[in-house]
Amino acid sequence: MPASGPSQEPRDPSVFEALAQRFSSIFSGLGRGGSLTEKNIEEGIREVRKALLEADVNLTVVRSFVERVRAKAVGIEAIRGVKPHEQFVKIVQDEITTLLGGDSARIRWNDRGPTVIMMVGLQGTGKTTTTAKLARWLKKRESKKPMLVAADVQRPAAIEQLRVLGRQLDVPVYAEEGGRPPKICRRGIQAAIDKGCDVVLLDTAGRLHIDDELMDELEDIRAKTEPQEIWLVVDAMLGQDAVTSAAEFNQRLDVTGVILTKTDGDARGGAALAIRDVTGKPIRYVGIGEKLDQLEAFVPERMAQRILGMGDVVGLVEQAQEVIDQEQAQKQVERMLMDRFTLDDMKDQFHSLMKMGDMRSLIAKLPGGAAITEEQMAGMPQPQDMRRMVAVIDSMTPQERVDPSVIHMQRRHRIARGSGTNVNLVGEVIKSHREMGKQFKALKKQGLMGRMASRSLNRAKTKRLKKHKREGTDIKKWFSP
Repeated sequence: MPASGPSQEPRDPSVFEALAQRFSSIFSGLGRGGSLTEKNIEEGIREVRKALLEADVNLTVVRSFVERVRAKAVGIEAIRGVKPHEQFVKIVQDEITTLLGGDSARIRWNDRGPTVIMMVGLQGTGKTTTTAKLARWLKKRESKKPMLVAADVQRPAAIEQLRVLGRQLDVPVYAEEGGRPPKICRRGIQAAIDKGCDVVLLDTAGRLHIDDELMDELEDIRAKTEPQEIWLVVDAMLGQDAVTSAAEFNQRLDVTGVILTKTDGDARGGAALAIRDVTGKPIRYVGIGEKLDQLEAFVPERMAQRILGMGDVVGLVEQAQEVIDQEQAQKQVERMLMDRFTLDDMKDQFHSLMKMGDMRSLIAKLPGGAAITEEQMAGMPQPQDMRRMVAVIDSMTPQERVDPSVIHMQRRHRIARGSGTNVNLVGEVIKSHREMGKQFKALKKQGLMGRMASRSLNRAKTKRLKKHKREGTDIKKWFSP
């Protein structure tokens, strides 16, 4: 469906999308010949090296990476059922996974009191917002009860900012007007114990640059609070400066992990790939936008797949699970399988998609999604399109939402006026609903998916039949087409 909202400026690809586009192009070129020779292996390695350098990955890191790939790629032997160029892709994927840290790092939970996580970083990296995002993540994904501690007394606005974010998340915030940060943090931890909180996030001060005064204060906080984790917040768009600052913070504080912010920024953010190699410390999370729900756990293997254009289906499913009501989704599937899928159901799906964030980032998590051009993206429904379609559905009567076939031209004009749209868009909404119905009818006729659909339908009928028997209601209407 063509975009019906206002035109948007083409945006630059994110840090990882840009690399994914480059690697997709490199690997598609390797596979055209059907065989892999020493010559095109060298060509592939040269292109990989160029892609990493253009993304601002540290030169020393690139050289080491390329040599490891070359050592494994030379003398690749054919494996039955696996094409040679696919073996080369696997070698690159394994090396990127290693470069990013191998296995996922786990939080060192404190079993004798609240787990203290000290957040450090330069001013302007998004540290305070990231601290709030992390509180939300721990509350939603880890079922923890976090407390935020405002320890940045150098920037008064940071205290109020944290209070506002805490109210939005329904997370308690400990703050004092004035005082020394180490003592504020100690009292904040005690307040967390009194409130029964099991995680304390210390939002410490930052500077525009690293200096002895900043580091002395952070070392004092570390000594007074003995945190289980010290996480460095780094702006992924700073290029080599991000790697340099990470190395300096690690030297003074011995950080236990890194959180990358602004990974949705421009293409020259590949320095993020070098942080693990330079500091030896794992990347824990990545910020993918400004909203509080736009934080993702960093899983090296899955991130390597995304960088190579293979998508991250697991991450997409996890993202969907957070915003989609599972029981409601099951009911929608059941109604689809029984040809009872209404426009209200379609509206609920639009709401879920909009909650999941930017459409481009969602598509990028699908295999091959990074290769989709901005022109192709323009043909997909964008959030503004979905909002207009929801407005159209909201302007319909309950009868029209259940049975769109009753919507004749006069009604279409009424709906268009009520939603502030036009008759063409009303027609698009009805057509989209009809096409979804056709797709599910076709699904029920297809092999395994058809059997799965039948089993789901039978379970739904049995469940609903038992419910109606308990309530003593007439079930004939429910089973009628």
